[in-house]
Amino acid sequence: AGDRGLVNAVDINRDMIAHVNARAREAGLKNLRTILSKPDDPMVPAPVDRFFICDTWHHIEGHPHYLALMRKALKPGGQIVILDYQKRETPNGPPLEMRIAREDVVREFEQHGFRVSAEHTFLPNQYFLVFTVAGAAPVR
Repeated sequence: AGDRGLVNAVDINRDMIAHVNARAREAGLKNLRTILSKPDDPMVPAPVDRFFICDTWHHIEGHPHYLALMRKALKPGGQIVILDYQKRETPNGPPLEMRIAREDVVREFEQHGFRVSAEHTFLPNQYFLVFTVAGAAPVR
């Protein structure tokens, strides 16, 4: 985002919001806004360029509803980035039964009008997927 962009840090946990606010103050960040959201609604003010969801997609319930809200909030060509743990035993991460396989995440997003626009494979225990609305031109 740089100095001109705005980052919305979203969480459903008040303690995490307080932690992020404290860290942002310590770092002197002026372009970070925290949002205490609902478990089924990110509550971000639209439009946004990108959603970045790290190691929490498996915690979100009601994926179709959540995907619809994110899609509505995205700018044309916007992205949803998902990093989460592969569905196999790894040295860290959530229990295996909580994890969602990469292929299942891709299928779910495709069923809701998204496509994989990029995938990064440098993380040994997680998948790193970038989705855009199918047929949309990417944001530069």
